[in-house]
Amino acid sequence: MTVKLSKAEKKVAYDKKLCQLLDEYNKVLIATADNVGSNQLQNIRKGLRGDSIILMGKNTLIRRCIKIHAEKSGNKDYLNLLPLLVGNVGLIFTKGDLKEVSEEVAKYKVGAPARVGLVAPIDVVVPPGNTGLDPSQTSFFQVLNIPTKINKGTVEIITPVELIRKGEKVGSSEAALLAKLGIRPFSYGLVIQSVYDSGSVFSPEVLDLTEDDLIEKFAAGVSMVTSLSLALSYPTLAAAPHMFINAYKNVLAVAIETEYTFPQAEQIKEYLKDPSKFAVAARLLLLILEPLLLRPLLQRKKKRKRSLRRSPTTTWASACLIKYGFSGLRECTFTKNFCLVSSIIYQTC
Repeated sequence: MTVKLSKAEKKVAYDKKLCQLLDEYNKVLIATADNVGSNQLQNIRKGLRGDSIILMGKNTLIRRCIKIHAEKSGNKDYLNLLPLLVGNVGLIFTKGDLKEVSEEVAKYKVGAPARVGLVAPIDVVVPPGNTGLDPSQTSFFQVLNIPTKINKGTVEIITPVELIRKGEKVGSSEAALLAKLGIRPFSYGLVIQSVYDSGSVFSPEVLDLTEDDLIEKFAAGVSMVTSLSLALSYPTLAAAPHMFINAYKNVLAVAIETEYTFPQAEQIKEYLKDPSKFAVAARLLLLILEPLLLRPLLQRKKKRKRSLRRSPTTTWASACLIKYGFSGLRECTFTKNFCLVSSIIYQTC
């Protein structure tokens, strides 16, 4: 026979369990549980079993336990959870990947009918088509100003109608009509509101960011810092290479216009005096790069050949292939890299 605990004993046991979870886990998902049934919550617990634990309870009791535990342990990071305990929320303690746990929680959403007085979380649109209702049911549609017609002894909706807007309360007529049509417009489940990770609190949208998104945002920030530094002539680590290159260009321009010279400018002056030397160097560069540039071309040889409009660059590249012994490939599609290098050399020779 199990002994029934008193309210005080239940609170002590709850405090002990919460403190144990705070010590064992450093990642917590805060989720709202509005309109979530007990069976649905039980299914979510089963789906997360293994590396995650869901803890529900009164917000006042959870706040008190967290404050006392933070004072005893000296870990003030737990206090960041206090502002998040608003409304009907629960705590999901996990050791797994936060994004995977969030996606697993989102799977357990259940469709629900529109009940009278419920605030609509989304817009509800009744699609056009045959409703299967007999003509005596037209009164529901007339009250809601829904255009209908009688087709083969049944009521048919002519155009799509926005029945309920997001944020509005569901009326008795709307609820009755949706029930007759068999439409369950709403779906409910645990919704992740905030994420706690080792003292840091952030929005769940952060979990959707990929490495490419982070690199793109970082590159955009570096670009802005570089542009600002160059505009203000303020040296930074990001702008330093551009400043050195610009300074080198200015010094090189002065050296070309005057008789002043330095080791890095001598080769440029030689090319300007005798352009044929640069042409030889360009052909040598092409000869070195050809194996790398033609490798994708050889891999595509067996695929269907597509026609390519002949341009001066393509024609000149074909001539180079013929010259270096690749005449059998001159009619194939040239890769972008080959045409790019060919174009640069073609314009400089």
